[in-house]
Amino acid sequence: MLTYFIVLVVACLTALMVPYDWAAVWDAMLRSLGASNAPVRMITKSKDASRAFVTGDFTEAGLTDDVSDLSPSQIVALYDWLTFYQKDYTPVGRAEGYFYSADGEPTEALRQVEVALEQGLQLKAQAQAHSVQYPPCNTEWSSAGGRVWCSTQSGGVKREWVGVPRKLFSPGSSRSHCVCLQQELSRSDNPNLQEYSGCPAEAESCFVREH
Repeated sequence: MLTYFIVLVVACLTALMVPYDWAAVWDAMLRSLGASNAPVRMITKSKDASRAFVTGDFTEAGLTDDVSDLSPSQIVALYDWLTFYQKDYTPVGRAEGYFYSADGEPTEALRQVEVALEQGLQLKAQAQAHSVQYPPCNTEWSSAGGRVWCSTQSGGVKREWVGVPRKLFSPGSSRSHCVCLQQELSRSDNPNLQEYSGCPAEAESCFVREH
């Protein structure tokens, strides 16, 4: 099973390496191994199950290289698998099929995946920046209600300030989640931010009834 995963990931998912030109990266790796004149080793499509690494569907139907309907965020998750295995393993070939032609040339589908990956990485960076500005609260719930509170590490975001709990609504939605807002911004005019009813505006912890 381990051998299957090694070959599967480094040989099949290498197609998602961006923003670099993977063909150039591949050639450089061959030179570093003293095999610059060696032909590219092509691996059969039957070893490519790229899609399953995102969907978790390892049935016969799910073991496919077709990732055309994956979202940019899912493509990023696939790319994360690639970088995870690349730390310790060397690519052994290219998989003929969705990403590469029979002669080892990148396909149009690969170029589309690279575009989706770039979009996904941009979205991920925006989400990370948002979590730094509005870190999630700590929360605990019981049948009687719950508590939300802020700390210097709430939401897994380490920082020097604690903050105060606020409801943050998605634009155009009635749903919200708790975020921590810096004290100096607690009177923000942001229409998507709302104080918790019955909780002092400067309190670092609030008891709430609704989940």
